[in-house]
Amino acid sequence: MFSDSKDMKPSKFNPECFSRGQKYKLDLETESKPKGVRLPVLLVRGARPGKTLVATAAIHGDEYEGVRTIFDVFHALDPMHMSGDFLAVPVSNPPAFWNGTRASPLDGANLARVFPGDLNAGASSIIAYHLAQTIIARADFYLDLHSAGILWASPALAGYNANDTRSLDAALIFGTKIIWGHPVIPPGRTVSFATERNIPWLYTEAWGSGRIDPSELQLFVRGVFNLLRHLKILPGRPRRARLQWHLYGDGNTDKGLSAKYEGFCVPCVGLLQKVSRRQELGQVYDLHGKTIQTLRAASHGIVAMIRQFPVVHPGEPLFLITGLRP
Repeated sequence: MFSDSKDMKPSKFNPECFSRGQKYKLDLETESKPKGVRLPVLLVRGARPGKTLVATAAIHGDEYEGVRTIFDVFHALDPMHMSGDFLAVPVSNPPAFWNGTRASPLDGANLARVFPGDLNAGASSIIAYHLAQTIIARADFYLDLHSAGILWASPALAGYNANDTRSLDAALIFGTKIIWGHPVIPPGRTVSFATERNIPWLYTEAWGSGRIDPSELQLFVRGVFNLLRHLKILPGRPRRARLQWHLYGDGNTDKGLSAKYEGFCVPCVGLLQKVSRRQELGQVYDLHGKTIQTLRAASHGIVAMIRQFPVVHPGEPLFLITGLRP
C-alpha cells in the first residue's frame, strides 16, 4: 500500500505514528530560516516491527548516485515482506542540489562539516540540525551515500568506523571490493553525529563526475539490500563480495595535498596506486602550459582520491593519500 506525499514540520514527524505495511512520501519543511526549504523523506514501514535503516544522499549537491539508489530501493521494497523500517532522505541538501554544487549557495557552507547543526546559525547548520535530530537519530544503523561529485574521482568503496565492530561487520557485507576504516572521526560530519549517539554507520564513495555509472548504481542498490538483510529487516542473507583493498586512515579531503596557485591540474598517478614519500603525483600548469607547482606525496600510502576537475584555485585539495590496514 502507498500513501501520497504531504508536508510536515520536523518537530511533528514521528515514524511510529504511521501505519505499518505502507510506503510514505513526505516533505519536512524547516521551521525557521531558510524558509521554504523542504527535505524529501521516504518511509517504508514494514508489516512487522524491527530495526530501522536510515539512509541519506546528496549531502553534497553534486553527488547523484545515492539519490538514484534511494529511489530504486524505495520503489523495489515491499513493506509486507519487511520487519522494521527504511527511512531515507534522497536529497539532504536541496539548495546545493538544485545549484549543482558541493556547497550550499545560501551560505557557502559544506553541509558535511556543520553537524549536529544549530537552529540559531546559518542555513546549512539549520538543515543539519533537522537531519540529525529528526532523521539520523532514529537509526539502528545509518548509511550516508556519497560519491566523488563533479570535482573528484574515487573508487567505489564503503567507509566504516574502525572503532566499532558493528560498522566493520556491515562494511564487509555491503558488497564493495574496497573498504576504508577510519580510526579518527572528525567533528561536523553526519557520521560523527551518529558516532556520538552510538549508532553504527557506513558511508560510500563512487567515481562521481556528475554522472551515474550503471555498475556502481547496481553495487549501491545491492549494498542497501545487503544491509536490510544484515539487520533482519528483510529475510535472506547478504551477498558478499571478495575484498580486494582494505584502506585504513584519514579520509578528510580538506586536508589533502592542495593547490598553491590557480591553474590547470595534470595528475600523473592513478587511483589505488601505491606511492612513496616525495613521489610526484602531478603538476599544476599556467595558461601557457608552464609548470607552476609540482605536487608530491607527503607520505607513503595509497592514492584514495584524485581531483578530476582540472581547473584549480589556491587552497583546493587535489590528492588524498591514505594507508592500508595494519
